[in-house]
Amino acid sequence: MLQLGLMQELKMTRRVDFGVYLGENMDSKEEVLLPRKQVPEGLQPGDSLRVFLYRDSEDRMIATTKTPLLMIGQVAKLNVRELNRYGAFLDWGLEKDLFLPFKQQTYRPKPGEQCLVTMYVDKSGRLCATMKIYALLEPVSGYRKDDRVEGLVYEISDNFGAFVAVDEKYSALIPKRELYGQVEAGQYIKARVASVLEDGRLVLSVREKAYLQMEKDAEKVLALIDSFDGVLPFTDKANPEVIRRETGMSKNEFKRAVGSLLKAGKIRLTERSIRRTDDPDAE
Repeated sequence: MLQLGLMQELKMTRRVDFGVYLGENMDSKEEVLLPRKQVPEGLQPGDSLRVFLYRDSEDRMIATTKTPLLMIGQVAKLNVRELNRYGAFLDWGLEKDLFLPFKQQTYRPKPGEQCLVTMYVDKSGRLCATMKIYALLEPVSGYRKDDRVEGLVYEISDNFGAFVAVDEKYSALIPKRELYGQVEAGQYIKARVASVLEDGRLVLSVREKAYLQMEKDAEKVLALIDSFDGVLPFTDKANPEVIRRETGMSKNEFKRAVGSLLKAGKIRLTERSIRRTDDPDAE
């Protein structure tokens, strides 16, 4: 059986002016054309040839001796050539670009960017790309808790958080509670392994351990106060959404940072603001 999207070993069955036909055997009723410009010199009927099968610009199944950058069952990072109102077109090393429909995009890539995709056969029997790669990422990476990793955020779920392809091949998740607007789909991130699940999948954090992160958060709060000319117009009693929007921290993280700065004598609290201690108007 001829299979789209895979390399296959086929035999030359007959020669025509515009190329040769290939099949599983000499008596095969199902044949595919290998264009003349790709026919190896000296190829004879019955000779075997390893080829990749896809559909040309007229949706005809065709063979090529070229090895594409992506095949069925694989995940690969491909360049975006162009966009139209139906989707994106990716360079996968063949003459006809690979189509990535809008419905298969987890974020909107731009021409010149790269995106991580796998491939499937659509209802019309054509090869298409999809960014929905979760099922093909490897669950067991060998990374351990507190290891540092890098990966591509390929999808963000309102329910679960950010899905990450660590090293572009291992399955990982940044839980929703860890995001706070700091992570976007299509972004490469550096993260810490917060835990490893029983099946080997990684749970990541873009934040340090609490005692280390508190120092960074405290510095961030000071910088934010400075950006407001020394007076931050809200305190740690503010609405959690206000704190998250302005600082990228949870309310608890913000309170810990503020507490640390108070203890160090670097800030003072008023009823409605946080001030630098060197602010002459500080109460």
